[in-house]
Amino acid sequence: MVAIGKRRPPGCAVLVLCVGLAGCGDTAKIPDSETVGPNPTLPTPNKTLIPTVNVAPAKGWPGEETPKPAAGLRVTALARNLDHPRWIHVLPNGDILVAETNAPKRPERSGLKTMAMGYFMKKAGAGVPSANRITLLRDADEDGAAEVRTTFLKDLNSPFGMALIGDSLYVANTDAILRFPYKEGETEIRDAGTKLADLPAGPLNHHWTKGLVASRDGKLLYASVGSNSNVAENGIEEETNRAAILEVAVDGGKTRLFASGLRNPVGMSINPETGQLWAVVNERDEIGSDLVPDYLTSVKDGGFYGWPWSYFGKHVDDRVQPPRPDLVAQAIVPDYALGNHVAPLGMTFAVNEGWPVQFRQGAIVGLHGSWNRKPHSGYKVVFVPFKDGRPTGKPVDMLAGFLSADGEALGRPVGVEIDRKGGLLVADDVGNVIWRVSPQD
Repeated sequence: MVAIGKRRPPGCAVLVLCVGLAGCGDTAKIPDSETVGPNPTLPTPNKTLIPTVNVAPAKGWPGEETPKPAAGLRVTALARNLDHPRWIHVLPNGDILVAETNAPKRPERSGLKTMAMGYFMKKAGAGVPSANRITLLRDADEDGAAEVRTTFLKDLNSPFGMALIGDSLYVANTDAILRFPYKEGETEIRDAGTKLADLPAGPLNHHWTKGLVASRDGKLLYASVGSNSNVAENGIEEETNRAAILEVAVDGGKTRLFASGLRNPVGMSINPETGQLWAVVNERDEIGSDLVPDYLTSVKDGGFYGWPWSYFGKHVDDRVQPPRPDLVAQAIVPDYALGNHVAPLGMTFAVNEGWPVQFRQGAIVGLHGSWNRKPHSGYKVVFVPFKDGRPTGKPVDMLAGFLSADGEALGRPVGVEIDRKGGLLVADDVGNVIWRVSPQD
């Protein structure tokens, strides 16, 4: 059990076994088709001595190999040989900003469990130092390959989310939102920028990525902040304004808690049909390959989504002590499960009549891929069809083939964004590529 308010012992024996017995743990029994949609199958938690660890070793793409697009689509490399590209923002003139980034130094992440996770994350391709920059790509001749590549911003602190409002570019570092002056067409910003608002960080900073999206009227920014733990094992005092989406006023930087109980929300987007904020959320680990489904959900102002006391609504996680039935009673059921341990990171909406009919209106999600499940899940980009502002039906694969037949990660999709001509851009942080997906004709 995890006692809220104090740190638990590291569990040395279990951690050593995790390193020595990678690949051990339970195997999923629930069919993948039952793990997606508004009503996923939720079995009894499977608490094993050794958590399931099944990491796909990072390999990268051999030669000119690419992921596999769905029928009716094609994929090309907009830019290769990047340095851990994680996030994308498209500017009004068509220029593309790419955050080349990774985790900052986190001195409080120590002990055997951290050593074990560091070993597995390095194996998965996440152990590289952060480039701490934003790169600009420009495909002026529109041939599908960027012929201009410049360092747009440098010396940042694990940058991630980006948003342009008027002539101001906002960048979410791991510890603060910065504002930079922007002029259309420029290929470099040398201004040091100014701080708009602090973001939860500190020496632990478990989930370091901070997503960013602007409201439609340009008056507010929404920042996604992940938890400092799996299920609050580091103490609830470490979770202030975490596992949450924060609302930040562009005029002055006043910050308030918009929604909470979201273990690790990353990608966010405004539904163009309804104007409502949506997000994808990475749920908790270590209770089996068949739990817990990550999800896509609308985000309600003041809404509470369960973490750490419950998941997918009111399903209690009894590892978290003392219990909080009062909060569990308030927990909102997410709109749509994306599957167990698929790790959804990127998310954007698409409304494009030029695409094959199954990809015309809905949400596009980059599934970074599992480490805590057998067999692997995620490692693809999916399309969730929408109707009347709500998800409907099963997700459809748009871009797959990121795993080799031997279970190696040739790539891992992260951020997804629609470019000015309606193509889909996908950041691949293992392949170090920005892919562009478009209709064949």
